Amino acid sequence: MKLLMSLLAGSVFGLGLIVSGMADPSKVLGFLDLAGNWDPSLAFVMGGALLVGSLAFPFAAKRQQSLLGEAMRLPIATKIDRRLVLGGLTFGVGWGLAGYCPGPALVSLAQGGAKPLLFFVAMIAGMLVFELLERISARSHKKAG
Repeated sequence: MKLLMSLLAGSVFGLGLIVSGMADPSKVLGFLDLAGNWDPSLAFVMGGALLVGSLAFPFAAKRQQSLLGEAMRLPIATKIDRRLVLGGLTFGVGWGLAGYCPGPALVSLAQGGAKPLLFFVAMIAGMLVFELLERISARSHKKAG
């Protein structure tokens, strides 16, 4: 059941990205082009997501389990630190250069083409580099402690 619900949720998310045009990197780049031919449609998509999230999170925060019986794991961090800022900047630069973030990249990858494939490979490489650096950092902290 969990796998089926995951597939359903992912399919609805992917369909929403396609219908809203957010799987098209030119729409994203048009939104980021404030000095040129600005396309505000992504702002409306983000606003809709914020509205749904702002209504759903208060209910989710009161629950101990999801509707499928899984433990609720909502974010608890409240501190803005160097890692968060650097991660956000890295994400933003990649988003601005390619016009993709992970969700739309996967949808575009399924649609085919070289650009989403290249982005996907770079995204996986970035994740692997991050994991490697995390392991190196954990080892150095173990040796120092």
